[in-house]
Amino acid sequence: QVQLVESGGGLVQPGGSLRLSCAASGTIFSINAMGWYRQAPGKQRELVAAITSGGTTNYADSVKGRFTISRENAKNTVFLQMNSLKPEDTAVYYCNGRVVQPTPPYVAINYWGKGTLVTVSS
Repeated sequence: QVQLVESGGGLVQPGGSLRLSCAASGTIFSINAMGWYRQAPGKQRELVAAITSGGTTNYADSVKGRFTISRENAKNTVFLQMNSLKPEDTAVYYCNGRVVQPTPPYVAINYWGKGTLVTVSS
């Protein structure tokens, strides 16, 4: 079994910064893409940022230039540095990882964390 556990959420004022972390544990052969998604009240879950095992990144237009995703492959951990936060960034942030199973045929399965709440408010 695989678990993804997020941390680092909280309350921050507009213009402030937060750093989210997500650590994957369990029976892991490797992890392909890892990403952060968010879901605001009354809205659908949306991709915030993603990163491949090789370091290629992808960002939602709304966070480009403000958020940075990174990962430590050896520790199966992904981070999201969030700067210049805005009230519209308020949401539950979910970690996602495509985990390759340790036995043939080495299928990649999507796993999700339970989420961490980020509130941007004065």
